[in-house]
Amino acid sequence: MKPQQYLYKQTKSFLITLGLMLVVSLGLIDYLTGPEIAFSIFYLFPILLVTWFVGRSVGIVISIVSAVVWLLADLLAGHIYSHQIIPYWNMSMRFGFFCITVLIMSKLKYSLEQERNLARTDPLTQVPNSRHFMELANIEINRADRYRHPFTLAYLDLDNFKSVNDHFGHSVGDTLLLSVADTIKKSIRVVDIVARLAGDEFAILLPETGFESARLAVQRIQENLLVCMRKNEWPVTFSIGVVTFVKIASTVDEAIRTADTLMYSVKNGGKNGIKHEIFGEISRKGE
Repeated sequence: MKPQQYLYKQTKSFLITLGLMLVVSLGLIDYLTGPEIAFSIFYLFPILLVTWFVGRSVGIVISIVSAVVWLLADLLAGHIYSHQIIPYWNMSMRFGFFCITVLIMSKLKYSLEQERNLARTDPLTQVPNSRHFMELANIEINRADRYRHPFTLAYLDLDNFKSVNDHFGHSVGDTLLLSVADTIKKSIRVVDIVARLAGDEFAILLPETGFESARLAVQRIQENLLVCMRKNEWPVTFSIGVVTFVKIASTVDEAIRTADTLMYSVKNGGKNGIKHEIFGEISRKGE
């Protein structure tokens, strides 16, 4: 296990304690090496560690502790100054330097997290994009395989969406896609996942959901979506392919491909419907 992974798994209290212990240890080494050897930069290690893994506020606290420990080590080591206020001035300067470093580090972490979220989120609908969905679905496949629990994947395509863009404009099309994402989110559980995979295609992952529960859930989603379309007078319906995995798919691509095939069979059969299969059983169930 990498050190970063190990630290992310630790509690905040453990990380704070670790940071304080490192500061005290550095203070002891600072005292033993004497005032002639500059040691301030090493205090940045526990400060940055706590700032990154715990937060900015705690990083500021560790900065205060580090500055005070440096001062004590300096005074106890017998460093003589021309004026008694100088060591306290130096402590204040070090504290200011530590705080600036904390602010820069916390800003950097925030920017990286924002970039990571943007790389995983569809900018229009604010639901996971295909890349993030693949990651989440892979986690669910591994978990379902481990505990032998079923899960269901639905692949949803908007019928006649192109005509909306052509007749009403792309801004209306964007509003429609946003309404679809919001309606699905309101129709599913907290543990369920909706993602936008392509222009007018969405996927819904229902963890620990068997055939009958999934059938009812997808029917409810379709009904709510159709109500939303009628309310806004959008001539759009939904072709949905649904697969309940009793036998776990070997890859995420296989799972999506299976649901995608069912979705296209609905479109080829007249659109606006649901086709539901159980993966791992010979019998086929559809509607």
